[in-house]
Amino acid sequence: MRRIAGIVLAVLLVGGVVAAVVAGRSNEDKGTATKTVHMVIGSEKADFFADPDVVKALAAKGYTVKAETSGSWAMEGLDLEGYDLAFPSSQAPAAELAARYKVRGALPRPFYSPLVVVARRGAAEVLAGNGLATLDAAHRGTLRMSAHLDAARHDRTWQQLKGAEKYGELTGTLYISSTDPETSNSGALYLAAASYVAGAGRVVASEADVDRAAPLMRKLVSVQGAQQSSTDAAFRDFVSGAGNPLVLVYESQVTTLLREQHNPGDLVVLYPDTTVNSDHTVVPLTDNGRALAELLGTDPALRELAVRHGFRPQDDVAEFAAANASRTGYLKQELTGVRQAPVPTSKVLHELARRARGQGGNTA
Repeated sequence: MRRIAGIVLAVLLVGGVVAAVVAGRSNEDKGTATKTVHMVIGSEKADFFADPDVVKALAAKGYTVKAETSGSWAMEGLDLEGYDLAFPSSQAPAAELAARYKVRGALPRPFYSPLVVVARRGAAEVLAGNGLATLDAAHRGTLRMSAHLDAARHDRTWQQLKGAEKYGELTGTLYISSTDPETSNSGALYLAAASYVAGAGRVVASEADVDRAAPLMRKLVSVQGAQQSSTDAAFRDFVSGAGNPLVLVYESQVTTLLREQHNPGDLVVLYPDTTVNSDHTVVPLTDNGRALAELLGTDPALRELAVRHGFRPQDDVAEFAAANASRTGYLKQELTGVRQAPVPTSKVLHELARRARGQGGNTA
């Protein structure tokens, strides 16, 4: 994937590591950009803000961006004094930050990205052959969430699935690798979707609901062992051939890979039939932060660059479809057949994540 340009700096804040990933503009832009905007972003947007074309487009509008990455949920533990904006990967952590910093008005949501499961072709075919997925193209299909959760309840292994014996890498417990739900947006949204399906279409909203959902959520998480703190690291591992054969990532990351590698081998993209879209939501902390946030959603050049990086504009399906017309063998242009699960409140989702990680309550 695109190497991140600029100075890389490790900053230790509130017991968590935040990495600085974008550092200014190229020489030819000096004298054009007049305002420097400091932000904390989810790691899945690091490549976008480090893209030289994005740097130039922002400079043309008078901005230099300096960004540091953090898990979206971990942003709540950071001191954002002196920053112009925070840019987590969904609305729930953004709402928490907005309340904490008394941000008024609507929070800009310039683009979004569905969560998908990436798989090797052998694994995808075995899932399809056992009713856990359907394949509608050589490299694209749908993950059946109810069947997946049923397999988790019964601790099903790959060896119990017909056809798995043909693939030496398909051994052990069947599970999807996800990120740490206490710090990472994608891991938390995975629990939101899974708990909604497990609850027969009821969003987890009370302590009793958490008690009912926690044992299964614990199974989904505990089988993974140590979890990554970001989808960027998890996706890099998958692309390199390491780790679990099923990994939860953002569609935008897959789109970037397809742009850089026109034939990424035996990659299959599975869209969960029930999921939660990741609405990348800006929390403006200063006037400059809000102005830049609005630009991301309205400036044609920046919208085009966001689509190039695989993000879907909130108000225009056609832009994403046109930019990815050659990639329909992997990507759904329209998210037909994909149900959106409501997301629990931040407080409830935090508690569900804690319980899934084995903290407190009875998750046996």
